Amino acid sequence: MTKSATGSFTMYTTPWCGYCKRLKSQLAREGITGDEVNIEEHPEAAELVMKVNGGNQTVPTLVFGDGSAMTNPSLAQVKQKLAELS
Repeated sequence: MTKSATGSFTMYTTPWCGYCKRLKSQLAREGITGDEVNIEEHPEAAELVMKVNGGNQTVPTLVFGDGSAMTNPSLAQVKQKLAELS
């Protein structure tokens, strides 16, 4: 399994998002780390999430080092993307 270096993706979240909490715990169990940004604390991050998601503040949204994004991905999707980037 390929483990990401910190900073290879940014996960945009909110503190109350159950999907965010689930994905964060799954990534932690796999030893996969990235940066996390709470869109409620950073309006510019909320704008980015809305741009990626057709005007919706849908989280978790992950943006990868190559500029691609995934909205509410599964652990398997994240692992596959990180493998492609390594």
